[in-house]
Amino acid sequence: MQATLESIEKNQASVHVEVEEEKVAEALEQSYRKVVKGVTIPGFRKGKAPRSILEARLGKEVLYEEAVEILLAEAYEEAIRETAIDPIQQPEIDIVQMEEGKPFIFDVKVEVLPEVELGEYKGVSAVIPEVKVGDDEVEQQLGLLQQQHARLVDTGDKAVDDGDVAVIEVEAIIDGEIESRLTNSEQLVEVGAAKFIPGLDAHLLGMNVGEEKEFTMNLPSVYQYKDLEGKEAEFKVKVTAVKVKEYPELDDEFAKDVSECSTLDEFKEFMRQRMEETGNINAKRIFKERAVNKVVEGVQVEIPESLLKQQLEQETNSFVQRLARQRLSVDEYLKLSDSDSEALRKDLEEIARNNVKTRLVLSAVAKAEGIKVTPEELEQEIDDLSAQYNIEADKLRKDLKASNQLAFLEEGLLFDKVRDFLAENAVALTEEPPQEEEGQEQEAQGEEEHQETASDELQSPEDA
Repeated sequence: MQATLESIEKNQASVHVEVEEEKVAEALEQSYRKVVKGVTIPGFRKGKAPRSILEARLGKEVLYEEAVEILLAEAYEEAIRETAIDPIQQPEIDIVQMEEGKPFIFDVKVEVLPEVELGEYKGVSAVIPEVKVGDDEVEQQLGLLQQQHARLVDTGDKAVDDGDVAVIEVEAIIDGEIESRLTNSEQLVEVGAAKFIPGLDAHLLGMNVGEEKEFTMNLPSVYQYKDLEGKEAEFKVKVTAVKVKEYPELDDEFAKDVSECSTLDEFKEFMRQRMEETGNINAKRIFKERAVNKVVEGVQVEIPESLLKQQLEQETNSFVQRLARQRLSVDEYLKLSDSDSEALRKDLEEIARNNVKTRLVLSAVAKAEGIKVTPEELEQEIDDLSAQYNIEADKLRKDLKASNQLAFLEEGLLFDKVRDFLAENAVALTEEPPQEEEGQEQEAQGEEEHQETASDELQSPEDA
């Protein structure tokens, strides 16, 4: 077989392919054996009619159609390998010649990955965040931990005040029926936190233990129960207890209760070290992202529209799913963010464009450096995922293959390795170097030229 790359214009490749007559003959014979199995011709047992009889009865075109499929399946893949192109869509195939005793000839037009001309990708500089954990930060984390270990203490007959935790019996009636999701015989409401039903805690202020109250209010327009959003609800509440949060003393005993440390000072130092470890991990992650972004920014590449469209669809779906987890629709998000659908589309398109460009650059670096994912690394990743999601590794592997996700998993591993490579070969800065003003740059350039001229004038004839 001979494949010739005729042209590549705007990521559209044209390939001319010729397959030898011998392979055409083999494909026609395979076609005959396949077609004849399902044909009954008078005078012959089913599947036993000679080829000449079959062709006379059904026409050669039937065999040719099947033979073309047989030839294309192998020839197209071989043509891709020979021409070293990377298709990103299904090809357009034009059959030029298909005739017994002659080569099989076809032309291919297919969109391919663009050529990526890498700039300097080794030794790029990026700022790594400085990790400093001060006493104030340790005290802040300690305060949060103290809040987590607070206990509720009954106040007796105290009236409900801001910051208190009111224990109430509550009944909600919506559209004339009791709403069971909002009805509870022992509901804890932290006044001022708006955790149960925003706005309800305001009606509890000043109520005493044993006091009952009825009131009507609208539920929030954005609420955990979508079917109740904005609806009018009649509430009947009774305060059964008023509690306050009692916080533990920050002392050595507290340190022993929440850790294996013997003293509060020891626990503070332990917290500081843990916070520094977490900070360093995050700093390295940010540095890696910045290094990769520097490399990507230094590359100019034409983004194929098909890849951009595909990526935009993925980004849109991911965005909608993230909103759904927050119980928000797109319209609600636009309203809350004071935006519109066109602005959102542009934002998502920009994200998609950058992600496509990043993928192309990372692929190019992987190719340039010979970075690959080994079968062992892929298997290990599948094992890790199976353990994480409590799925049998064999079943997960089959599911990934069936859904064509195995290639995406491998690509993700490859890109992780490339990102690590770029970060390992990047220069870490503690701060951005000062940017010279345009006038300063011109002045410096002029000074350099002056020095070069002066140096030339001072050269001896022998040096010249």
